[in-house]
Amino acid sequence: MTQVRPRTLLAFVALFFTWSCLAASIKSRGSAGLFLDLADLGIDVTKRQTGNLAGYLGAFFLGADPYVYFYLSNGNDALSFRALNKGQPVIRPTKGTTGVRDPTIVPGGGSEAGKKWYIIGTDLHIGRTTWDAAQRTGSRGIFVWESTDLINWTGERLVTVEDATAGMVWAPEAIWDPAKGQYLVHWASKFYPTSDPHHTGNPSNIKMRYAYTSDFKTFSPPQTLIDKNPTNIIDLNYLPLAPNNPNSQSFLRFMKDETRKTVFVEVSNSGLFGTWTRPGGDSAVIQSGVEGPASYLDNLNPSKVHLLLDFYGSDGYRPFESTNPGSNSGWVGSDRGNFPKNLRHGSVLPINGTVYEAIRARWGV
Repeated sequence: MTQVRPRTLLAFVALFFTWSCLAASIKSRGSAGLFLDLADLGIDVTKRQTGNLAGYLGAFFLGADPYVYFYLSNGNDALSFRALNKGQPVIRPTKGTTGVRDPTIVPGGGSEAGKKWYIIGTDLHIGRTTWDAAQRTGSRGIFVWESTDLINWTGERLVTVEDATAGMVWAPEAIWDPAKGQYLVHWASKFYPTSDPHHTGNPSNIKMRYAYTSDFKTFSPPQTLIDKNPTNIIDLNYLPLAPNNPNSQSFLRFMKDETRKTVFVEVSNSGLFGTWTRPGGDSAVIQSGVEGPASYLDNLNPSKVHLLLDFYGSDGYRPFESTNPGSNSGWVGSDRGNFPKNLRHGSVLPINGTVYEAIRARWGV
């Protein structure tokens, strides 16, 4: 008689149990055919890649280090990131103040879609100035870099977008405007009267300004985009709700009320210059004591939006999420177990598998 070893017996029992569970699962689905639910076997199908989006690339600055740092998601997990380039900056500016804050990755639009990307940011090194001086006689330019692969960044330039009456240009971002066929670039500025050329007096409230560009080299004359006088508004962030549909008119825009130190969302279903409404009324907010909203769609759940909010007096970005993003209520804090601490105002870009692997190969993990 052959003796059955204990390890072999345990393996047989485990295999029998697995197939018993599988048979029960199939039986419970009746005669509709063989249907295997991977969740029955403990496999989290929500982590599988869908479509051609395989992950996320984040660009941030780190508190006292005003440079561009890259973070790559762990697979297609929107809340799990790791530092690239061994935690060192990917971009160090050489112009202006030699510091860049609020880096935003701008995906190409129109004929540049999928072929070109830009990074734009604030020209500010706060370690070499004061907050008062940075708002009175700060930089009036926008940092720009460009890339054809999200790996090699060239063409550093500092483009002046406001005249001498502006005290600063802060937190620039950009979005492709399909109706115009150009990039709409926006930023926050306050202004001083021409009779105060040294900007020693009282300025205007901070308002959102904008201009159009096709190449991030030449810009149209700036105009006012949002003015909620006397309230100060900064850190505007747009999110197209159907980015692959050039005819979509549905957008969200998040912004910071710098006067009350809150972040809220507005909704438009009639384009970038359509009618914007603030769900819940003028006092409705998502969160207090935060800034730098950075929103991005979930690659796996098309109804979910992620929103990073910078707790600037604490540990930087914390992730929030909602399946009803066109509302100022219902946003909940996300799982932060694998989300890095101390990331500051930046952006997150969904990327495909080819780009994901190329970035990982170039910058390392």
